[in-house]
Amino acid sequence: MNKKLLLPTLLLFTSSFAFAQDKKIIDNIVKEVNENSQLEKLAHELLDVVGPRLVGSPQMKQANDWAVKKYSDWGISAKNQEWGKWRGWERGVTHIDLVSPRLRTLEGTQLAWSPSTNGKPINAEAIVLPAITDSVSFQKWLPNVKGKLVLISMNQISGRPEKNWEEFATKDLFEKYKKEKAEAAKAWAEGIAKTGLNAKNLALAIENAGAAGIIINNWSQGFGVDKIFGANTTKIPTVDLSVEDYGLVYRLAVNGNKPVLKIEAESKEHGVVPTFNTIAEIKGKQKPKEYVMLSAHFDSWDGASGATDNGSGTIMMMEAMRILKKFYPNPKRTILVGHWGSEEQGLNGSRAFVEDNPEIVKNLQALFNQDNGTGRVVNIGGQGFAKSKDYITRWLAAVPDTIKNQIKTSFPGMPGAGGSDFASFVAAGALGYSLSSTSWDYGTYTWHTNRDSYDKLVFDEIRSNVILAAIMVYMACEDPEKTSTEKATDLPVNERTGKPVTWPEPRKATREGGL
Repeated sequence: MNKKLLLPTLLLFTSSFAFAQDKKIIDNIVKEVNENSQLEKLAHELLDVVGPRLVGSPQMKQANDWAVKKYSDWGISAKNQEWGKWRGWERGVTHIDLVSPRLRTLEGTQLAWSPSTNGKPINAEAIVLPAITDSVSFQKWLPNVKGKLVLISMNQISGRPEKNWEEFATKDLFEKYKKEKAEAAKAWAEGIAKTGLNAKNLALAIENAGAAGIIINNWSQGFGVDKIFGANTTKIPTVDLSVEDYGLVYRLAVNGNKPVLKIEAESKEHGVVPTFNTIAEIKGKQKPKEYVMLSAHFDSWDGASGATDNGSGTIMMMEAMRILKKFYPNPKRTILVGHWGSEEQGLNGSRAFVEDNPEIVKNLQALFNQDNGTGRVVNIGGQGFAKSKDYITRWLAAVPDTIKNQIKTSFPGMPGAGGSDFASFVAAGALGYSLSSTSWDYGTYTWHTNRDSYDKLVFDEIRSNVILAAIMVYMACEDPEKTSTEKATDLPVNERTGKPVTWPEPRKATREGGL
């Protein structure tokens, strides 16, 4: 054969072979997701059996161990990597009753890290934080809290979401409601500010003045849904009541009906406990020291089960790893997945990983993170990297049209400074991409709420995301090029400051927390 013809012929053959391999593996990925999905089983085991995964809780460690065992069952190497220590705390039963002037079992729960009632219920009158004119008047009032349960949140004008008002009220009535709501919120915030204390110090001042407990309502502006975060008290319990029951107790108190509540709030302190990231690996055969990563935080707040924040991202990445191991067991580059701890307290697990694994970060081909609910991925930005468009566009081309046609891309995009764990890698100059999903009312109904449970997952949407993630990882692994971490010079203008966006600085992980 003519030598001049040999090279083009070989290149054509190699290209055809690669295309056929790509098609076979991609077809297998799609078929496996559609015909043999393990998502429902994974979700049940993680969300129903293990439950929420508050950093430092026994359930968080149980989840870490469950994931390692699950990966082992699939023939994937996995381990828990200790990155820090946290206050160990375990939620117990919460039971709250109105016992006077009538009987009613109230809907509510203790906040994370709330002190317990030490095995015996509190029976006490509930009082309301009054309108505060200045810090002096607040200090004069403070002795009134001794032996009382103190309501320190604003009472909502209405427990109906704004969407409900907008749908059914007249235009004038809706505008009137919005104005009254805004004025009430402003007045309440100004009153709190006049105490001279922030939220944490307000709770501590009431606790130190001898209160029996603190009651709040952190309504999430939807029917039946509250945000459940952490307690600021150190000796007395803090509980959140639903907007309906908080309003009931509030009205009884301000109208002189002297409501008495019975509260049982069990919890256990476990001292200082180690906390972990769970890392799994499929070793690369040709370029084992180059890495493609899947990423999702494993921890959650514990008002419900942590289903969409971020059980959905967790099971998505686990399922993608299972399928890649089955149909792509010998990747060109090493595939890693990071299930991060303590994302909710400041991206601590992923920040620690970035600090502790500079060689992986330096040789990272790409990372794909998912963490905003159960919906299909609809946005991928370039995170401010100059060449992102080349890679993302090339990798997305292999994704089925029904999935990729729903995705909006933006390049070079803006480097993420926070929000989720991809930002830990972006700050270090590594290609960390966020697979951003459609809402499904995430912000109101499931993000950090008491309603973030298994039944809120939309499995068909997660299945689409598994296909997307698995194919993107496969394409990034097989890409003949090593990706570039060159930063774009034409970053967008920050709308708030009017100045060009600056690259985020790496921030250190909090290695000891809650103490």
